[in-house]
Amino acid sequence: MSQRTPRRVIVASRLYPPEVGAAAFRLRALAQGLVAEGARVRVVTTAPPRRTAPMEPDDGIEVARFPVLRDAGGNVRGYIQYLSFDVPLFFRLLIARGDLVVSEPPPTTGIVVAMTSMLRRRPYAYYAADIWSDGLVALGAPRALVRLMRAVEGFVLRHAQTVVSVSEEVTEKVIAFGAPGSEVVSVGNGVDTDVFTPEGPTPVSSHPTYVYTGSMSEWQAPAVFVEALAIVRERFPDASIRFFGQGVDESRIRETSEALNIADHVHLGGVIPAAETATWIRGATAALASIRPGIGYDFARPTKTYAAAACGTPVVFAGTGVGAALVDDNALGWSCDFTPHAVAAAMIAAAEAELDGETGRRRSERAGWARENASLAAAGRRAARRFLRVPD
Repeated sequence: MSQRTPRRVIVASRLYPPEVGAAAFRLRALAQGLVAEGARVRVVTTAPPRRTAPMEPDDGIEVARFPVLRDAGGNVRGYIQYLSFDVPLFFRLLIARGDLVVSEPPPTTGIVVAMTSMLRRRPYAYYAADIWSDGLVALGAPRALVRLMRAVEGFVLRHAQTVVSVSEEVTEKVIAFGAPGSEVVSVGNGVDTDVFTPEGPTPVSSHPTYVYTGSMSEWQAPAVFVEALAIVRERFPDASIRFFGQGVDESRIRETSEALNIADHVHLGGVIPAAETATWIRGATAALASIRPGIGYDFARPTKTYAAAACGTPVVFAGTGVGAALVDDNALGWSCDFTPHAVAAAMIAAAEAELDGETGRRRSERAGWARENASLAAAGRRAARRFLRVPD
């Protein structure tokens, strides 16, 4: 293929709106950015779960969907589920016309994109939101599986024409796989700052209400907030937490709340649209985010932090590393050790800040920071320009 700028771009992903999630939102922002740069975009993805609210189509973006296996929670999560997307994807990409294919994790999708791109003699690019094999280590996966997935992930990263990442920390890890540093760039991450804003509907509550949104995974271990809530209620007896999202730790949250006899103060609301999520965050005493330390994910910057900041709501972040530094360095809330007592102290500080008016006074400042530093649309445009090799 010639070195002309690719204009027919295929985005291959198991997640895409109207499904709710950071990856789906990130890829929609990328697709919109590609269209803004003059590309014709075709998204090859899955049929959304039943009862998913439809979305208005985006101009210039064709979305091709295919049924996929999902787990009991409706997620495309697990190797059987991945393969149910990746195997048909192989044949779909073999016959698809395009100048460039963009892949995202997991590496099983990446290897399908790499193989079909080599057979079709066209380049592919990779959008590295994280390092998948690090997640396997965090989950305690067998060493043989970790070695295999590291080999697959490394192959995909090294042979991509271009790799973009969501942070400098992920970029460093990509380069450590042997990917050419000149072809790897961080474009940042964020949220839709037109949806997540300080203005809009806000639930009214007379007691401290904390909100956790998004994935409830093993490496986030959000049940620590339930343990902390039992301590917070000694100071604020009516305090409660609302969880929105899904994940394997959802059952542990429920079990912990029942064991501590606070189930009436812990609400599991499932997956909700982004606009509704923004409403709950906007009215919260604090948004909650966490990364369990010491398992290899201390480089992560949870999207939850950006969503809260965009709404002007402070964050309580449990953990260490980059996520904690993001909160501390930008005065976005409180970071604390990953222990129930430390988390409870931060949640109490947030409740006191709400009572004395500090939260309200800082709202516009936090939202302004998010508009400047956490616009997902801007990140999508940067990624699109990099993939299309548009000069800055």
